[in-house]
Parts: sequence; structure tokens; C-alpha cells
Amino acid sequence: MILKTLSLVNYKNFESHSFNFNEKINCFVGNNGVGKTNILDAIYHLSFGKSYFNPVALQNIKHNEDFFVINGDYEKAKKHEKISVSLKRGQKKVIKRNGKAYEKFSEHIGFLPLVIISPADRDLIIEGSSTRRKFVDSVISQSDKNYLLQLINYNKVLAQRNALLKYFALNHTFNADTLSVYNEQLSEYGALIFEKRDAFLKAFIPIFKSRYKSISNGKESVDLVYDSHLSNDNLNTLLTNSLAKDKALQYTSVGIHKDDLVFHIEGHPIKKFGSQGQQKSFLIALKLAQFDFIKTQSGVNPILLLDDIFDKLDEQRVAQIITLVDDENFGQLFISDTHADRTEDAVKQVHQSYEIFKL
Repeated sequence: MILKTLSLVNYKNFESHSFNFNEKINCFVGNNGVGKTNILDAIYHLSFGKSYFNPVALQNIKHNEDFFVINGDYEKAKKHEKISVSLKRGQKKVIKRNGKAYEKFSEHIGFLPLVIISPADRDLIIEGSSTRRKFVDSVISQSDKNYLLQLINYNKVLAQRNALLKYFALNHTFNADTLSVYNEQLSEYGALIFEKRDAFLKAFIPIFKSRYKSISNGKESVDLVYDSHLSNDNLNTLLTNSLAKDKALQYTSVGIHKDDLVFHIEGHPIKKFGSQGQQKSFLIALKLAQFDFIKTQSGVNPILLLDDIFDKLDEQRVAQIITLVDDENFGQLFISDTHADRTEDAVKQVHQSYEIFKL
């Protein structure tokens, strides 16, 4: 799968700009603030229907403008595919494939598989469990439409159960029968999601460990640990046992919405015991493992975005990453960097064609 052209209108700092891309490596170089990351984010937007960096959709419209449009021309399975994402103030975002708008954005997820590696990924280490759950869900959803549907349904029922608990508290009332309906639905969806997350991580963790070993030259041992309430009991029992607590808190305190993925280096939490270089290597290994997993599941080389990839990494680790991508198993790469010479020196080591865009 190749992104052949990209055009932006009123997207972030770009009024109107078009790019014709190399089918292997494309580098955006320039000072901070010129829009290198915004170009990568536009490419991400075409795959996921949203920004990777700014969840507030309206803030992706250029200042003092009323709309933005992103168009991408792809070649996938020897077919031409035109994808557009547009947003006008006061209206809903529209995603189109070959001129036809999607009724549900979820139908588009996974059609253009993509992996991004960015300094913003550090949130996976320093932020709360919801950030790590989103990572797991994003990887599974790109190759399993049913999983995404189950997740949407679970979250709807969870919101309804939480609203009911608040209603009980405000009105000093309680109805066990009504609550049990939500418990059963949550248990059904939750069990399916737990099984898929568990199966995914059993397949994913060995891939991740192998990637980290390659990047670090086997210097450290790392691990991912899946932490879930459902590892100990079924959700219906857990919900019954936590009823008093849930009534007091007025929200659901147990379930797969509390799952976490624990990051370890040498048996210790990487957040506390990992250096900046180790943490960045950990995150890059995590994302390259994501690339491997999605490729295996979809049979398509995902597009790989490397945002400011060389920051905080020593030369040896950078060399390891460049060696990894000098491989036909990788498809199209997009790289952003502030140092043009550094980027060109790095990509010259790769036996692939490349294009450098100076912004």
C-alpha cells in the first residue's frame, strides 16, 4: 500500500499544499514550527479519521478559516483509492472513500493500516491506564472490526449503568432488576473483549521482546504484563461483589475499562527505572511490534510515520533502527526531523529510494 499524493487545505498551519511522494522513504526537514509533524498528522488523519496529536477536531482548522480538507491518493492491492477527510465549523466531520461518505467512521478503521512513532508516545509510559488501553484497542481494531463494535457497545452500556447509579443516589432509590440487565450486558461484552485482549497480548509480547532485543543489542530484558480484573473472576461476579462500592462512588469500579498494560525493564517499572534512551527504545519496539502484528493480520505493509525519531537516541540505537527499516518487509516510510544533514546521512545508509522535502 502506497500513499501517492497528499493535498491539504486549511489544515493546521497549511493554507494550501500538495505533495507527490516516493513509494519508499519520504523525509520532511526544517525548523520547529514549520509544520513537519502536521503533515504526518494529516496522513494519520486519513487512516483514523482523527488527529493523533489534537483530539479537538475544530482546532485542526487553520486559524480564521471555516473548514479543512485532507485528500490522499493511495494505491492498494493494485487499485486506486481516494480518501478525503473534511470538517466545516458547525457540521460533522465527513470521511469519504472514492467519493462516497462513510455512514460510520468505524467502517474505515483498518482500511489504511498505519503506525506512528512520535515523542508524544511517551504518554504511554507517564500517563494513566486509559492511554495504554487505547493503544491495545487501536492495534486490535485495525484488524478486527467485530472487536471495535464490542468495545463501542461495552462503553455505551457502561455509560448507562453509571447514569443509573447516579440516578439511584440522587433519588435515594434502588432497583436490583434494572441494574442486573446492565450487569449481564457488560459481562457479555466484557468477556469477549477480555478474551481478545488476552489472546492479542500472548501473540504480541514475543514480537515486542524480539524488537527490543534488536534495538538494544540485547542489553536489557523487558516485559509487558496484562493487568485485568477479569483475570481473577467473571465480570458478573465482580459487579455483584462491588455493588456497595459502586453505589457509594456512583460509577462502575470494576471491568475491562480498568484494564492496564504494565511496562517492565529488568523486572522494574520502566517509568521509574528506565533512562530516557531506554524508554524511547521501549516505545519504538512497542510500535515496531505493532507494525509486525498488523502486517501479519492484514497482509498489508502499514504506512510507518517516524516523527522526530532521532531525538534522545544515541547513534548506536539510531543505526539499529535504520538497519531494521532497510528491509523489504517495510513499506512506505515518512520521517520528520529538524536536522536535514542528519536525516540525509541516515537514509543514505538504507538501500531504498527516498525524497527529502525541505519546509
